[in-house]
Amino acid sequence: MLERGRAAVLVVDVQEAFRPAIDGFDRVARRIATLVQGANVLGVPVIVTEQYPRGLGPTVPEVAAHLEGVEPIAKVCFAATDADGFDLGGRDQVVIAGIETHICVSQTAHALLERGVEVHVAADACGSRSAGDREVGLRRMEAAGALPSSVETALFELLGAAGSDEFKRIQGLVK
Repeated sequence: MLERGRAAVLVVDVQEAFRPAIDGFDRVARRIATLVQGANVLGVPVIVTEQYPRGLGPTVPEVAAHLEGVEPIAKVCFAATDADGFDLGGRDQVVIAGIETHICVSQTAHALLERGVEVHVAADACGSRSAGDREVGLRRMEAAGALPSSVETALFELLGAAGSDEFKRIQGLVK
């Protein structure tokens, strides 16, 4: 189970140039925006990467609008763990989401697993150019030890209980 004091949210390469190419991009971006907003409500740190931002552009506005104080990590490598400045700040659980599922998300998840980090993949917040590639990426991560999850599952695990203002805010986000 995810725990607030152990977890971080990692958003991988949700950039404008991918919008026309990724199957279901708008849905994925909305789910990631919800995940980020929920992490903000719960005080869970958010880490964001951008693949070659000079060529692929910045993080999309619907996600970036919720990243106050978060500076995206520019990278050209596929695994975010290999990027200069990548740091989980001592967290040993990660909820990962982003683009592309079978490339950067998958390679990052595998690298985190190799480091002993518990990886939860928010499958509804991951996208690839094709549904087949997305499914391959999800299956490979799970076979390697990543835990399948969703935005709503992750947020309610991090929340832990109902009856608080945080619960009402999270409930409002997922409705």
